[in-house]
Amino acid sequence: MGNPEEYQKLEGKIFTKSFFILLSVVLLGFYFVGVRYVKGIGAVSNMSDGYPWGIWITYDVATGTAIACGGYAVAILVYIRNRMQYHPMIRSAILTSMFGYGLAGFSVMVDLGRPWNAYNFFIPSKWQANSAMFEVALCVMAYSTVLILEFLPAILTSIEQSKWDRMNAVRNWLHPKIAPDQKSMQDKLEMVRLGAVWLKPRLNKVLIFFIVLGITLPTMHQSSLGSLLLIASTKLHPLWHTGFLPLLFLLNCVFIGYAIAILESIISSYSFKRPFETEELSGLAALIPFVTVIWLCVVIGDLAYRGQIGAALKGDFYSGWFLTEFLLVASGSLLLFFKKFRRSPRWLFTSASLIVLGGALYRFNVYLIGFNPGQGWRYFPSFAEVMVTVGIVALEVLGYKVFVALFPVLPNTSAHGGGHAPAKKTAAKHGKKAALDVPHAPVEAH
Repeated sequence: MGNPEEYQKLEGKIFTKSFFILLSVVLLGFYFVGVRYVKGIGAVSNMSDGYPWGIWITYDVATGTAIACGGYAVAILVYIRNRMQYHPMIRSAILTSMFGYGLAGFSVMVDLGRPWNAYNFFIPSKWQANSAMFEVALCVMAYSTVLILEFLPAILTSIEQSKWDRMNAVRNWLHPKIAPDQKSMQDKLEMVRLGAVWLKPRLNKVLIFFIVLGITLPTMHQSSLGSLLLIASTKLHPLWHTGFLPLLFLLNCVFIGYAIAILESIISSYSFKRPFETEELSGLAALIPFVTVIWLCVVIGDLAYRGQIGAALKGDFYSGWFLTEFLLVASGSLLLFFKKFRRSPRWLFTSASLIVLGGALYRFNVYLIGFNPGQGWRYFPSFAEVMVTVGIVALEVLGYKVFVALFPVLPNTSAHGGGHAPAKKTAAKHGKKAALDVPHAPVEAH
């Protein structure tokens, strides 16, 4: 995973006010997960035979895995296009992907009507190899494992360099009667450190194999997420049902992946008071319009070929959602054609947000809004369903916040020149010291 000097930990406390707020939301969401397992899925969900997939599959799986494609998109740029200047961004993108995919798999387990039968997935004789859903499940599970392996060097580096201050602090906090013997604990921790020293170079030798897998697997299952709806030709509105669904879903995850990598970098820079990676983000942003233009051309060309342009402009319920998704992606992409917008963190944030919202809405339209099983069926998510999803998102944010503090994940600003200061307001708030703490940081924000 490159030079360890490219990355750094986030300095500061883990247990902050935002940590406990996020933890409260996570606990509330997992309370409803507990209710679901004790009382059954009907106790917390409005799903039915007509709408067997609610927001857990629509957002957490179909949309969440696209939002988690930052690692996939950046890996294509770094390892396929050999743009190594973006390598310092790869670890934070992989971390985001790891949480996104891991929690998508967790959401499937919450959604399964009979979760106690899930073990059948691991029995080859039970496999349905012709099923797109089987391919998605297999690829998501394999990709989650690959992401963990790709992130492992960050953990090993941290163990190598650790002085075990937190472990010693925990030991000192415990009552002497239950605290482990200090010498015995230090001997075991040294064994762990030596194990990390032994494993790391060996892992680095085979990591390229997992990187290739990490690029191949999302290509397969993201297109298959589109293939899943091909069978619903009588239920999915013609604005979205097309033979190009696999291609549209694949392109969609690529431009969402680049956009979310930009958003993640800007939000973390602002939240953690770090310099903006303006130069790298500008380069990433320049790629997005080329992908979105292809996606928009396929959408328009396909509608014209199938004679659905009139339906798109009809002004009814479905037309409204289609035009909203289309305009969000198109307007966000249009901004990125201009260099001055690509070099402004504020405009990068705006354009990336529009693209992520538009791309995510496309997946919501395909999986839920444009899906009509027939008369008599209605679906709107219950409060408990929403809170389970909110709890899962909060867990992703909480996990990211803890991991960047424990392991070297964020780009090392002192190693590659830094960027723009988070905001003029921030520097002003903290006085001269804040401005001096930001390497190469002009006080004026863009």
